[in-house]
Amino acid sequence: MPSPVRTLLAGVLGALAMFVWTAVAHMATPLGSTGFSQVPNEAVPAAALQASIGPKAGLYLFPWTDPKNRDAEKIYEEKAKTMPTGFLVYHPPGKGTMMTGGTLGSEFAKQLVCSLLAAFLLAQATMLSAYAARVAFVAAIGVAAALTTNGSYAIWYGFPTDFTLAAMFTDFVSYLVAGLVIAGLVKPPRSILSR
Repeated sequence: MPSPVRTLLAGVLGALAMFVWTAVAHMATPLGSTGFSQVPNEAVPAAALQASIGPKAGLYLFPWTDPKNRDAEKIYEEKAKTMPTGFLVYHPPGKGTMMTGGTLGSEFAKQLVCSLLAAFLLAQATMLSAYAARVAFVAAIGVAAALTTNGSYAIWYGFPTDFTLAAMFTDFVSYLVAGLVIAGLVKPPRSILSR
């Protein structure tokens, strides 16, 4: 089994590769804005949201039905026949998520946890002697990660297909680039490599 220090280093360097890739994907390619659309005459619904929700940031689903109500599904279906449905992440004025040191730090911390987990799992897979097989192992974790949330959001909340595919691609490539780094550092013992 690879040394814990080497596995830790692989996880940190893999996270740096992930971070660089996602920065490029969101700032230098259309991947970061794929699937988003402008709300026509946005000032009108924005004012209505502010008047209705006020300062309470949160995740909103509409039309709303109390999930504790045993007829919630039926009530929702009836409401959905006459009013629009949606999923809204709302922030009051001045509180929106922007690219700050805190958000970038949080994103890197999330990628560090993912990359460290991938490095740890790869370190357990001592039978993978070929570099390409080790990269593929980490990339396979990326496939699972890309499908898990993105797929469910498309299925249950109707997230647009182009948004979903762009997000899945970005996630998969994050693990692929991390795998390229991690696989170079997390290797099986020499006895396995020499077989």
